[in-house]
Amino acid sequence: MKKKVTVFIFNEELCQVFNGLMTALSLLREGAEVVLFFGSRGIKAVHKKYIKELKCLPDMPKEVQERTLKRMEELGLPSAEELVTMLLMEGALLFACPLNRDVFEFKDEDFIEGVKIADPTTFYSDFVLKSDFVLCF
Repeated sequence: MKKKVTVFIFNEELCQVFNGLMTALSLLREGAEVVLFFGSRGIKAVHKKYIKELKCLPDMPKEVQERTLKRMEELGLPSAEELVTMLLMEGALLFACPLNRDVFEFKDEDFIEGVKIADPTTFYSDFVLKSDFVLCF
C-alpha cells in the first residue's frame, strides 16, 4: 500500500521552497502519493511570475546569497520552476490556497498550468486527514 504524504509550503524563500519541492519529488519517486499545498507567502512558488523571482536567503548578506545560488548552479540543481514541472508530470497534485490567492489578489490564470485551487471545504478531509505524513516548509 502506498504511503500518502502532504507537503505544505508556506515560505517564499528559495531554499525553503527548493527543499520542500525536492523532498516531495524524492517521496514521489519512492512510490508515495504526494500532495503539495502552497499557502501564505509560499503561494508565490506556483505563480507564473513570482516563481522566477524567489530570493535565496534574503536575510543574509548579498555575497552569501550569490555564493549559494552559484553553488546550486554548479551542482546542476533544477530550478524551482523545473521542480514544479517535474512534480506535475510525475503525478503529484499541487494546490494553491484560495484565501492567499485572494489576499495577494492573484487570479486563477496566474498559476502554473496544472496547479489547482484547493477547495477549503474538502481539502483537509480529502487529503490531509488521509495522509500518513504531513511535512511543512
